[in-house]
Amino acid sequence: MTLPPKPPSRANKVSFLQYIKLFRQDILSAQPARLYRAWMAEFRTLFFRSYMINQPGLINTVLRERPDDFPKSDRIKEGLAPLLGNSVFVTNGEVWKAQRRIIDPAFEGGRLREIYPAIWDAAVAAVARLSEKAGQGPVEMEGVTSHVAADVIFRTLFSIPIENQVAARVFSEFKDYQRSQPIVNFAALLPMPKWMPRFFNKRTKETARNIRGLIAQLTYQRMEEMKAGTAPDDLATKIMTTPDPETGKCFTPDEMVDQVAIFFLAGHETSASALGWALYLLATNPEMQDRVAAEAAEVVDPEVPYFSAVSKLKLTRDVFRETMRLYPPVPMMVRENTCPVQFRGRDIRKGAQFVISPWHLHRHERLWDRPDEFDPDRWQTKAGKASMREAYIPFSAGSRVCPGSGFAMIEGPLILAMLVRALRFESVEKPAVMPIAHLTVRSKEGIWLKVTLRHGEKLPK
Repeated sequence: MTLPPKPPSRANKVSFLQYIKLFRQDILSAQPARLYRAWMAEFRTLFFRSYMINQPGLINTVLRERPDDFPKSDRIKEGLAPLLGNSVFVTNGEVWKAQRRIIDPAFEGGRLREIYPAIWDAAVAAVARLSEKAGQGPVEMEGVTSHVAADVIFRTLFSIPIENQVAARVFSEFKDYQRSQPIVNFAALLPMPKWMPRFFNKRTKETARNIRGLIAQLTYQRMEEMKAGTAPDDLATKIMTTPDPETGKCFTPDEMVDQVAIFFLAGHETSASALGWALYLLATNPEMQDRVAAEAAEVVDPEVPYFSAVSKLKLTRDVFRETMRLYPPVPMMVRENTCPVQFRGRDIRKGAQFVISPWHLHRHERLWDRPDEFDPDRWQTKAGKASMREAYIPFSAGSRVCPGSGFAMIEGPLILAMLVRALRFESVEKPAVMPIAHLTVRSKEGIWLKVTLRHGEKLPK
């Protein structure tokens, strides 16, 4: 069996400057191979100490049992500040808790049922766009999945398709932002006072400013629609009209711009990454692809958006889960301890960095059977279910679990099922596929696949 591609690991010992260079290029190949077996690993530098923790009990302590003692590290904010401002992704403490009290109701089960038709419409549009390219040579799939994921965000947040002029400009600017923004800024690796310039790439600052300006345009337009009583009942309206139950305050328009920026980054970029890898894995496993296509043909009516279809896409959901196990969109999370702790017999001072890596946890040799193999059927086995409970956190866990996790597990399997129902995907030899971590886990040279129409299939309308 040919294993899915995995980046090579670095040598066990490198200098700090070498590590910074490797880390800024790709955080995955910058790590040593021993992390796929270690329960905890310590990294010392002149400026700080960091610990990667893979032991499930320690991760449970940090994410579930004592989240207030391990807030999100400010070092993550350093690299994303130009785009995300003070959004829920980077805040901590009472500010974060207030933001979540306003945001969480928008993603409750009943609301997901209400926005399901918008996700369906985006999937239908994606099938139509890709069908036009079928049989015309290899297609770069990460661009395709980025397009449909962005379309979902615009339709569910603002009730506009990606063809809308402002939506199209946001999408275009975000593609430029991705290319210009490294996974970390130097301030994430070096202690720098707040007054010191962060030396962001000029294009990074420009695209972030443009994106936020376009989002502000949509947000203020929605405010006017709400005042006029003409606003659609979508996610933006729900979030902007939901008061914090403890303070009675709603998001101001400027605060809403911060939140929409992270919805776009988290909801678009992570879904696009997972869908691209799912199509690649199915292309390289044609028997599994045919099983998914058969399930989709049985469950999905291409002309009627039945919400009940989502619960029946069991194999497709397991394919999506297995994809996020092998290629978690967000490969690493960083927390910082606010008080001294003792982990695995080591006394750790306040202010250390704790790295929780879904990439390594999901491939850990002590926690998973055949960790580097693509096997969606594992999720229906006793061992697979046990590993999922212990060592599967593509959306994080505990109080800081992604509020859109339920949304993603509807969106991803549905779009995947509709694409595979109508189209067949085949791998090509070149360019080679190799994971690399930018904002999310993507392929270094893109994911190129041959696309053809499945015979006898009726395209959705």
